[in-house]
Amino acid sequence: MGYSGIEDREKIEGEMAWADRDLPKTLYGLISRTTAKFPNHKSISYQIFSGPKDKAETFTWTQLKDKVSQTANLFRSLGIGPKDVVAYVLPNCNETVLALLGGGVAGIANPINPLLDAEQIGSILRETGASVVVTLRPFPKTDVAEKTAEAVKLAPGVHTVLEVDLVRYLTPPKSWIVPLIRPKGLTGNQAKYLNFNAEIAKQPKELTFEDVQEDRVAFYFHTGGTTGMPKVAQHLYSGTIYNGWIGSELLLTEDDVMLCPLPLFHVMACQVMLLGALSSGAHIVFPTPQGYRGEGVFDNLWKLVERWKVTFVVSVPTALAATMQRPVNADISSVKTAFSGSAPLPLELFRRFEKTTGMTIVEGYGMTEATCLISGNPVDGLKKVGSIGIPFPYTEVKIVSNGKELGVDEVGEICVSNPGVYVGNTYTEADKNKDLYYKSKFLRTGDLGRMDADGYLWITGRSKDLIIRGGHNIDPAEIEEALLGHDAVAFAGAIGQPDAHAGEIPCAYVELVEGAEATAEELLAYCTEKVHERAAQPKHVTIMKELPKTAVGKIFKPDLRKDAITRVYDAALTDAGCAARVDHVIDDKKRGLVAKVSMNGASEQDVGAVLDSFTRPWEGA
Repeated sequence: MGYSGIEDREKIEGEMAWADRDLPKTLYGLISRTTAKFPNHKSISYQIFSGPKDKAETFTWTQLKDKVSQTANLFRSLGIGPKDVVAYVLPNCNETVLALLGGGVAGIANPINPLLDAEQIGSILRETGASVVVTLRPFPKTDVAEKTAEAVKLAPGVHTVLEVDLVRYLTPPKSWIVPLIRPKGLTGNQAKYLNFNAEIAKQPKELTFEDVQEDRVAFYFHTGGTTGMPKVAQHLYSGTIYNGWIGSELLLTEDDVMLCPLPLFHVMACQVMLLGALSSGAHIVFPTPQGYRGEGVFDNLWKLVERWKVTFVVSVPTALAATMQRPVNADISSVKTAFSGSAPLPLELFRRFEKTTGMTIVEGYGMTEATCLISGNPVDGLKKVGSIGIPFPYTEVKIVSNGKELGVDEVGEICVSNPGVYVGNTYTEADKNKDLYYKSKFLRTGDLGRMDADGYLWITGRSKDLIIRGGHNIDPAEIEEALLGHDAVAFAGAIGQPDAHAGEIPCAYVELVEGAEATAEELLAYCTEKVHERAAQPKHVTIMKELPKTAVGKIFKPDLRKDAITRVYDAALTDAGCAARVDHVIDDKKRGLVAKVSMNGASEQDVGAVLDSFTRPWEGA
């Protein structure tokens, strides 16, 4: 069906209450229903290399259901019940999908970012109480197996590790060579190690246990991960099925083919795209273990579209920007839509992408704590670039400040109620759920925003103070704590500075101890050593005589953000040979921080060609 805006949303909601919709109650019920409808349709495909002719493995819906059944049976045989946890630390591959879905059918699946360090992985395993872990067998050019072995040492509850061997995706001569050069010498831990695929093959293709028809927690997704103990969000079957339903109702049909180079530890890839395919019967393609980060993916993206006859491209702003640096060198006429999420999309990038590819870009908004989807620009209707669209059907949004609901264009905290919000139990730790809800119904997102007269949502800032680099959440506390460990540093404040590629990247402002000496270069090098996650390492340090502070001594970050906008925008204008400069930055109630630019003889077109690549707005002074 078409989906043009609020009228269509209200029409869908008017058909019946959400609880009255004829939908499966469980994940396995959803898989079974789709398989019955489209038994021989392609479901998932994976290729370990990015070339348009490289080897790929494809499952039909029948094959996928059989494999998920076997995987769930395996987990049950290892003691996983409905409240037990299977974690996986994996790059993308077909086994990752099996671990996710099989884990959610047998018990609770817990995807973990394989880019985290061993201590962070270990802390998540302890927090979730995982007893089984699925990870890689040692493989060249990745330390996932080694890190996971160290992490399992730190999580004594883990009794079994199931290894996925990527060698099976290789062709000769690589399939001959890799076993000879495979890393050896994993550090011993308390777990028993088994071969994932060999153990699955021993299991029957029908469930050996009852799929109890009740709603329950089926997934644990961790947030952030840049501090010692990330929060763990709980996802119910009902929230998962709601996200899949939105995909099938508004975005996808059984004839669609999705190209999804996003990691399968992220809610957008799992709960939106994979579940959208699972609900609609669409075919989803995962290229390379690292997705967009995989070797050659951007160079081959259009050829992959042509190979698989892709109709729906899944992306984030950083990936769209990288894609625009490559010529369209293949037939991409099959593509109808590109979905962009995780971070705001710059206006100039939106225009260039649609003009170059002929695709329609749909921007969406979601968060781990709400299972994911909250709002999106309508596929067939008005798309307000920079907005996060209108709330999806059965999603209610309030803009709240000091316990009061605000009106049109008034800025406050975005609060959300929908079937994906697990009220009272959003996080596994009860203390983290205190004061998390408005009127005991609406999840407080921590994002500041407004709703315009047409019902479109706009994000203006983040009360949570997170830095979002290319859709990846970075907690500034890790950077600040690292800098405060330096003998010369008295105060430190980390923020996100504008970046044309990643939306924003971390930078830091420092006040030195009186009489102490340190250079910005020294402090950057210090952060490289002390900030564990590479994405969180600051790209710029400014040393100030005194950091701006509030009356109670807290660092006043809005002033730091204004300084960063001025510094970055002026540098970009200078590099482009444009005489315009930022005069000052204002805090606009509707748009957040806005750069006021003195034109100095430059035209608006000249300035726009430079500054429209950034997400933060500008206007003439």
